[in-house]
Amino acid sequence: MIAQPVASHFIDGAYVEDATGAELLSLYPATGAPVARLHEATPALIDRALAAAQRAQAEWAATDPTARGRILRRAADLMRARNRELSELETLDTGKPLQETLVADATSGADAFEFFGGLAADLRGDTMGFGGDWAYTLRRPLGVCVGIGAWNYPTQIACWKGAPALAVGCAMVFKPSETTPLCALKVAEILTEAGLPAGLYNVVQGRGEVGAALTADPRVAKVSLTGSVPTGRRVYAAAAAEMKQVTMELGGKSPLLIFDDADLEDAVSGAINGNFYSSGQVCSNGTRVFVQAGLRDAFLARLTERLAGVVTGDPLDEATNFGPMTTEAQMNIVLDHLERARAEGARVVAGGGRMEREGWWIEPTVLTDLTDDMICVREEIFGPVMSVLSFDTEEEAVARANDTPFGLSAGVFTRDLARAHRVVARLKAGSCWINQYNLTPAGLPFGGSKASGIGRENARVTLDHFTEVQSVYVGMGKVESAF
Repeated sequence: MIAQPVASHFIDGAYVEDATGAELLSLYPATGAPVARLHEATPALIDRALAAAQRAQAEWAATDPTARGRILRRAADLMRARNRELSELETLDTGKPLQETLVADATSGADAFEFFGGLAADLRGDTMGFGGDWAYTLRRPLGVCVGIGAWNYPTQIACWKGAPALAVGCAMVFKPSETTPLCALKVAEILTEAGLPAGLYNVVQGRGEVGAALTADPRVAKVSLTGSVPTGRRVYAAAAAEMKQVTMELGGKSPLLIFDDADLEDAVSGAINGNFYSSGQVCSNGTRVFVQAGLRDAFLARLTERLAGVVTGDPLDEATNFGPMTTEAQMNIVLDHLERARAEGARVVAGGGRMEREGWWIEPTVLTDLTDDMICVREEIFGPVMSVLSFDTEEEAVARANDTPFGLSAGVFTRDLARAHRVVARLKAGSCWINQYNLTPAGLPFGGSKASGIGRENARVTLDHFTEVQSVYVGMGKVESAF
């Protein structure tokens, strides 16, 4: 079960190694066994990656946009053709079940390359008239962009950040999470095979110090981060000090509102997807599940029955549908949260502890008898822990749902579609679902408000986040002056 890459980094179109960098050990979360040994990027390699990106970007920006798009679409085809290989690597990297990664990770990355490849030739400006004069605007690529990834979706994030940047003519230096270093290297390799010129998509490994060095470098025009709120605040502040543009896709404590007229099976499925997919390690998860009082008991009973369908085992076995935490550190964070929840009076309906097996496994857990001020209801846990609360009226549900510093996502389950749209319009969240949860197609903007971040990923709007407007005024008559 070894997944040792050719080298730790991918710079200027080729794999690069420098063993003087600090060691990064990649561990299989299901057992804790090593799968690869890599090294952090040294300052010299960081400089090399940024220099390559800066050199290649100018020519790339001048390339026919249709040709840029064609390369991205070829990369999408290659990713789909190698989906199993990429999915197995994602499973080794993260511990997520192969049953999940086969349909949710490399496929999502391929969708992003295909979508933005199709948009590359459709970067739009405006024209306007001013009497006899007129003006127009162009959208110009920002230049060299830095992507900083999280450990829960390493392949997808590498593509979500790279695809729009490359489509508009930017170059990217991408730093994966130090705990999931393997998948982004394959993305860079595939892009190069698809015809992407050297230097346009570079991968450098490292911990926070590497990310900080990339963020502060004057050659970098933009930083796009997926990560926790505390990390986002630090990176945002560092980028702002240099007047760099940012996209911050951060955490959440999202509400899922289930009204008593909802389809029970659909509501339970939505809650399972919004809490236990990827073992709860999804930023947009609906971890505060508000169930209207008339449906609460039936919801909990059916949810408990459905949890009997959890199958654990080797995540590389397609029969397994629930995996471990990606890191031992995150497992311990979740266990601490569960201990505090019990101390505060939470009742554990299902799960509640660590599984007796190798690796970093936590049982799918359901908590009830909660109040809105409990830590488990207020703070992001980022693990397989669902908090179930009840409500009586629509007004109450909306007020409690919005009573959070986060604003990433929200969901509503009800057969009354007028109510569904009315409620969603009042929810302070960037990404919402009605009678569904956590679907993120490439054509739909994704991102949050409040502490959950700034900017959007996916969809046409993301092209704006990797470009800036240049305005051009065209005088058609004589030029007058005061003297």
